[in-house]
Amino acid sequence: MVNLLKHPLLTHKLTILRRKETATNEFRETLKEISGLMAYEITRDLPVKNITVETPLGPCCTQELAIDIVLVPVLRAGLGMVDGISGLIPGARIGHIGIYRDHETLKPITYYSKFPENLSGSIVMVLDPMLATGGSSSDAIKVLKDHGAKNIKLVCIIGAPEGIDRITRDHPDVQIFIAGLDERLNDSGYIVPGLGDAGDRLFGTK
Repeated sequence: MVNLLKHPLLTHKLTILRRKETATNEFRETLKEISGLMAYEITRDLPVKNITVETPLGPCCTQELAIDIVLVPVLRAGLGMVDGISGLIPGARIGHIGIYRDHETLKPITYYSKFPENLSGSIVMVLDPMLATGGSSSDAIKVLKDHGAKNIKLVCIIGAPEGIDRITRDHPDVQIFIAGLDERLNDSGYIVPGLGDAGDRLFGTK
């Protein structure tokens, strides 16, 4: 299922990310803010449990989250989304995954992965700002499934139809959340109009 999030603040901040004049520090802060805004929709269906707490005036019957949350940024651009979401869910645990594609065989190579325990009992959010071809995100999801993850959400800032189709085909059980759906990919695999290379703009590299 694809969830295209619509909100004036998201649109406004996404415009800032798209501008080629946006400097690294502003890009980084805006990416964090967009991720935080998206977190409200991403977490809308989280399960809760009933508890009783003591307020200064007496007992209160209320609720709290009933499941663990794990954030897994896809290195390196996914790192820019962690703080925005973990700021709202301070108890979230964080894993990391790094994947590259072998230039000769075109097969995905996982060069780094470190995950918290109990992935099978957690909601796992894969963070990857750009859903272009969908290859890296699909590979990351497969690795997480191989490690026991069952409830996975893919959280991206911008997606292309090609990437949406790839994830829907490879992982029909995974919910996709995006703030912007763009036109297409160019011959180099970049999203058009997109915002360029999110990792380079986030970290000031080329």
